[in-house]
This record gives sequence, structure tokens and C-alpha cells, in this order.
Amino acid sequence: MAITSANQLELLQTAEAVAREKMIDPELVIQAMEESLARAAKSRYGAELDIRVAIDRRTGRATFTRVRTVVGDDDVENYQSQMNVKDAKKHLADPKVGDEIIEEVPPVDLGRIAAQSAKQVILQKVREAERDRQYEEFKDRKGTIINGQVKREEYGNIIVDIGRGEAILRRNEKIGRESYRPNDRIRCYIKDVRREARGPQVFLSRTDPQFMAELFKMEVPEIYDNIIEIKAVARDPGSRAKIAVISYDNSIDPVGACVGMRGSRVQAVVNELQGEKIDIIPWNEDQATFLVNALQPAEVSKVVIDEEAGKIEVVVPDEQLSLAIGRRGQNVRLASQLTGLDIDIVTETDESARRQAEFAERTGLFMETLDIDEMMAQLLVAEGFVTLEEVAYVDTDELLSIDGFDEGTAGELQTRAREYLEAANTKAMEAARALGVDDSLVGFEGLTPQMLEALANDGIKTLEDFATCADWELAGGWTTVKGVRVKDEGVLEKFDVSLEEAQNLVMTARVLLGWVDPTQLEDAAEDDSDDDHEEEEA
Repeated sequence: MAITSANQLELLQTAEAVAREKMIDPELVIQAMEESLARAAKSRYGAELDIRVAIDRRTGRATFTRVRTVVGDDDVENYQSQMNVKDAKKHLADPKVGDEIIEEVPPVDLGRIAAQSAKQVILQKVREAERDRQYEEFKDRKGTIINGQVKREEYGNIIVDIGRGEAILRRNEKIGRESYRPNDRIRCYIKDVRREARGPQVFLSRTDPQFMAELFKMEVPEIYDNIIEIKAVARDPGSRAKIAVISYDNSIDPVGACVGMRGSRVQAVVNELQGEKIDIIPWNEDQATFLVNALQPAEVSKVVIDEEAGKIEVVVPDEQLSLAIGRRGQNVRLASQLTGLDIDIVTETDESARRQAEFAERTGLFMETLDIDEMMAQLLVAEGFVTLEEVAYVDTDELLSIDGFDEGTAGELQTRAREYLEAANTKAMEAARALGVDDSLVGFEGLTPQMLEALANDGIKTLEDFATCADWELAGGWTTVKGVRVKDEGVLEKFDVSLEEAQNLVMTARVLLGWVDPTQLEDAAEDDSDDDHEEEEA
């Protein structure tokens, strides 16, 4: 096919037709044609040449040119596409590095192979332009619901026609055992829009928790108008879900608004989610209250929160245990997702047995260390005394407030407690010294002899060793591994050292060693206090 023939105008007509069909800019199609023609010309004249093609946007005439770039005398690497300044003077009056020498060359006749190659280049460019157009159109629609039509199924994945493009609903994003036939209408949540080298760029989901939230937004005008807000969503797709809502208008019941007249609103969502049962829960700022609501329909007797560990213990009546846990742990799992806390559920019987065991353990501790009878030890535990240190250094009046305790008894108890602690400290210090603890660490304020022994057993024997520790290595903490919270045991955790206390100890050690400028710490502390003050005012 010769470009110089009467078919020149057909180039423009073809470009217009392709652009119209694919809904892309005709200029992109013409640029693809120019690139394909240039590639065909290089196969004719030589790949080393810099051949360029320009198609006249009005007449369709294709102009073939050879371009050589002016470079420095010692920079010529390709004589076919480059020329030094000296040789360039034959073509230009005052050549400079970077100038281009352009010469028109005869147009090429496209043979069968060259024409096929040109066609492939054009098709590739058109496909890239289509993907770019689709990405630009849908990138801002991520997080919304879209209606589409099923085109076909590929290995369990559903290809959906979404108007000006295609999207994919992966099989793990379908609810349960959903099956679709070509031309079925489908409603999905746009989970992600990405630039992909090939294939669909719009990824759909029907299992994402936000799909249910968006459905409620469509069915409940109060949510759309921001009078009611969805605070949290948890789903077991196709089976059960929990959604927490709050109303910013005291006259509107958030749960009632989401349920609708005779359940019409929530039923519309349930029908779309293939019969998924939905618990609508009032959200509450108080974690314990919110959790009690989240565990509905089970009744809760007591809630104990461990904020540092990020765990929560729920005590339920014995007959409510199976209801609280749910089938295959579904109820407690959804409640955990909703609150963002690890939840341990125990019965009243188990909790009572544990409390009795703790009571007996503390009673035994006081009987052994203070050399007192069981009744007196039980009185101490019943009054809230947990450790020997509390007995030794508490104000005497607190001991005198216990029935049957006089000044002589209280004084004798405190003397025995202090003597036992001093002996234990002496023993621990001797053990620490035997393990090689350095004087720099012994003289560091804030560490007891028992702490020094524990540190030495872990190989921390100098102030430098201590200063290199992280706060969680000392106080312990929690790490999430593959979605499961794992406990990190701290060297000083058994001494009830908090993360904040551990951080202060480590930073003090670093200041003493000259590793950290104390003025920087003061500035950081002032900034934190200013931020806290601003938050309080807000």
C-alpha cells in the first residue's frame, strides 16, 4: 500500500472512525499512525536512522523525514542519527549542539508485513488510550456503587459491562455461591481502580463492608444527608452483618430510621445482599456500652477493659455463652471487628472461679511472707491489698481501717513486710552482681534490685545496653502478625512497668550518656503539651 496514493484522506477518516468507536481523542489515533509508519520506514531505510513521520491533519498527507542531531565532536555515537558541529556547517549556517538537521526522504510503500506491523502498533496505542480513558473516568468513583451488566464469566470471575468500559468481580468478592448469567443486571461496589498493563482496571466487590454501608446510604435519606452517620461495619458476607449508627439529631432514632417503616429500608438492603441478616446497633463513645450493644442479642453481665493490651473481657451468664459466641464464633467475631478490640468471653462461673483462685493466691503470698494466719491474710486481700510493697509502704491509717487491726498489729505487719523486701532486695542485688551488672546501671535511678537481676538475665548489664533498648522490649506490647495479635513479653513487664515509664527510663539513660540533647526533649514535651491543650480547647 503506497501512502502517496489517493488513499491519503482515508488515514484521517480511519482515525476519526476508530476514535469515535473507542471514545478516545482522534489525535491519539493519528499519533499512533505516525509512529507505526515511522517504524515501517526504519525497517526499509535502516533501524539506526531517526526517521519521523508527520501526517497533515487537514489533507492526510504523510511526510517522511530523516533527523540528525548536532552533538559535540567527541560525542558522536551513531553517525546515522548524529553529526558533529564541524560536519553540520555544511547544512546549517551556525550550528549548535542540540540543533536538528531535517531532510525529507521518499515515502515508503507498505508491504504486507510492514502493513501488519503498523496495524499492530495502532491497535496497541488505541488499547492504551482506552485504558487511560477508563482510568480517568472511574478513578474518582472509587468507593461508590455502580450498576452494570454481566458480559461473561472467566474462571469464576465475572466480567461486568459498566457502560464505557469493563470491570471485574473476582470470585472471592462474590457473596456465597452467587452465580450470574450473561446480560444479568448486577450492582457492585467499586473497590479499587488501578492502572494495569492489561485487562480490566476497575475491581468490583459485593463482600466489602462498605458495600453494605453505601446501600444503606442509598436507602436511608438521613444517612445521605449526614443526619445519621455509619460509624462501623462488620460483615460475614451472605450470612450476617453488624452496622453501628449514630444520630446527630436527638429527635431521630438512628436504628429506627435504618430499619424503616415495617422494615422496608433494611429489607431492601437484605434482599440485595442475598438474605444477609443485619444487626443495626446504636454506636456509643463508651467502649463498654458499645460492646454490650454489639454483642446483641446476648446479655452481658460485666465488661473489663485492658486498654494497654487492647483486649476486652466480657462476662456473660452461663446460659448466654453460646448466644454470645454465636455459630462458629460468628457473633463475637463480628463484634470484635466492629469495636476493633480482641474480645474474650467468659461465663460468670469461670470468672468467679478465677477470682477465687486469685484471692487464694494472694492470701497464700501474705501468709508466707508476713508469717500471719489465713484470716488476717484474707482480710488484707479483701481490702484490696495486692502486693507486699503496698503493705510495707501504705499509710498506717489504711491498715487501721481494717476491722480488728490496731496500731501494734499494723506496725508489726509493716515491719515484717519491709524486712522481707529488704532481704529480697539484698538477694537480688547479689545475684545481679554475680551476673556482671555494671555500676553505671546499678546507680541508675528508677531500677530496683529485682529489675537489675531480670535485666542481667536478659544480657543487659551496662547503662549503654539499657539505652539501646526499645520501650516495648522493657514493658512488653502487642504485635499484629497476619491479622492475629501476638504478645511480646517485656523484660520488666512483671514489675508493672508501663510503656510510658519504660520510654522515660530509656530516654533518661540516653541523656546521661550524651546521646540525646535534653533541650530537644524539653521542646518536644512542650509541643506535645501544646497539642493536648489545643485538643482540650477544641
